[in-house]
Amino acid sequence: MAQPLTALNTFGVEATCDNLFRFTSEQDIQDWLAGMPIAPEKFFVLGGGSNLLLLGHIPLTFLKADITGITYEKSGAQVLVTAGAGVNWHDLVLDSLEQGYSGLENLSLIPGNVGAAPIQNIGAYGVELEQLFVSLNAIDLYSGEKVVFEHKDCEFGYRDSVFKNRCKGQYLITSVTLKLNINPKLVLTYGPLKALSDNTDNLSAKKVSDEVIRIRQSKLPNPETLGNAGSFFKNPVITNHQYNQLKSDYPELVAYAVDDSHMKLAAGWLIDQCGLKGYRQGDAGVHQQQALVMVNHGNASGRELLELAAHVRDTVLERFDVQLEPEVWIIGEQDIFTQSK
Repeated sequence: MAQPLTALNTFGVEATCDNLFRFTSEQDIQDWLAGMPIAPEKFFVLGGGSNLLLLGHIPLTFLKADITGITYEKSGAQVLVTAGAGVNWHDLVLDSLEQGYSGLENLSLIPGNVGAAPIQNIGAYGVELEQLFVSLNAIDLYSGEKVVFEHKDCEFGYRDSVFKNRCKGQYLITSVTLKLNINPKLVLTYGPLKALSDNTDNLSAKKVSDEVIRIRQSKLPNPETLGNAGSFFKNPVITNHQYNQLKSDYPELVAYAVDDSHMKLAAGWLIDQCGLKGYRQGDAGVHQQQALVMVNHGNASGRELLELAAHVRDTVLERFDVQLEPEVWIIGEQDIFTQSK
């Protein structure tokens, strides 16, 4: 009997899977695998459901690690925090700040669970998870064995990791360990946070977090009231040559240096310039405050949201000759984007 996934994805689209199993410990997962005849390629690991677009019925067995718990261990001027895969990411950020540690404040209010954070290599306001990452524990769904991934093993990239590529679908992450600072090392170099650097005398990690929360709440809809998966597209990276050409035609172009030869464009700005902010196709829409966010106004299907995203991608490509790529995982049969399970 198909299992409903509507309540387990932040877009709130109707979707189902063949089976759904939830676990609260590593041993539960290993015991279940030992007695389960399903081929590993038929598994899909579900996190907080915040970075997914599900398309109708998905003929897979979904696994969800509801492992909780947060522990801290001091190590010199730093502290190691280990959190279960089922811990809400923002709850981890708030807990670390309450303990007096800095490092996660720029990543406040990012939706989803801890277990999904390394897969996506989440980031915001000048901080990437990989800068804080130490290691993770996972269960190999092929062998049932527990595996430890160090930083180098994860092959982190921009919103990317080994878990989205050659190890896709093979591992279920059970816990993640990050390094935090006992003495604050605030990152205020990115966009709206630069204003905070004008007065650092009384600035704390908690105040940076509060500002990040304020900014995100002013721009991003709450998925509990308006279905969405956060930023739908990655910010595209282009060469300096292409950037200079675009800058000549569009002096207000928003971009950030990646390295000596590449620039990262603000995808939301590109979409906005195409007049698509607030655009709707039925109940599938582009958010009125943040053009980078696709939203479900009520009863949009996964397919309708995907068609809207394709329209946005094609419009931006036609105007700017810049290819947008989805940041969300698109799960199910589809032929509009090449990214699929």
